[in-house]
Amino acid sequence: MFKLLLFLHLLTAIFAVGPLVGAVTTASRALRTPDADAARSAARTIRLYSYVSVVVVVLGMGLMSAKAPWDESEQVAHFGDAWIWLSLLLWIAAMAVSLGVVVPTLTRTANEIGEGRGVGGMTTRVVAGGGVVGLIYAAIVVLMVYQPGG
Repeated sequence: MFKLLLFLHLLTAIFAVGPLVGAVTTASRALRTPDADAARSAARTIRLYSYVSVVVVVLGMGLMSAKAPWDESEQVAHFGDAWIWLSLLLWIAAMAVSLGVVVPTLTRTANEIGEGRGVGGMTTRVVAGGGVVGLIYAAIVVLMVYQPGG
């Protein structure tokens, strides 16, 4: 069961979080052109992959509570482990930035572009949000690999 959960967790991380980070870090291109359809498409993509990233978290929780292959009497990890709860908090922060800053900014900007208005400082918000999300997911990977306090 451990190997199956690990496989599914990694697979969904690659196919959900990878495109999410790619979309959120490159979304500002739609605003630099300016292209309202591309901005709407980027917002939809970021929203979709943000929601799909919940599957990564659920599989991670399942993996965490699985029996350890090296010792059947213990679990792989515990929620009290620093790297687990820090990863979860960072994921929540990434979702807040993606869904609370980047997606609304892209949607609002797409509407403004469609009405012929300039995008102003919106590009900066999208670029900064994308950078923050990328850095957060990099920190989560570091925590998953090194497992400090675990």
